[in-house]
Amino acid sequence: MFVELMPLLGERTVMITVSRTSQNSIRVNLIPSRKKEDENAGLTTPLSFSGTPEELDRELGSSLASYVDENLRLQTTLTEAKAEMEAAAKAARDQARAKAGQNAKKQEDAAPKEPAPESATPTEQNMTLFAAERK
Repeated sequence: MFVELMPLLGERTVMITVSRTSQNSIRVNLIPSRKKEDENAGLTTPLSFSGTPEELDRELGSSLASYVDENLRLQTTLTEAKAEMEAAAKAARDQARAKAGQNAKKQEDAAPKEPAPESATPTEQNMTLFAAERK
């Protein structure tokens, strides 16, 4: 039983409870602990076995090995998915920054490069109906 449990113990603490449920029956509970508060609950799903001591001796090891394999596979899948999502988010941010930079450059390029001629006086620029009478 403990040989099968070792790979999971390398990743997290596991609490084991054993209780007698009847004259000839035992219940074994394996409860993996969380490493972080925000960790996926699927990685800490408890496992419970009930049976006679002989049945548990015979079948607990193989059932536990299967449980540990699936738990580790789920952990790997979640880690890979998280890394892929972070990489996609980073690429999207980089692409948005590049696009914003290109738009800013286009706006700078489209702006007039030569200043407006300053030969005109302010009065000529703001002509009124009575401008001719003042001269």
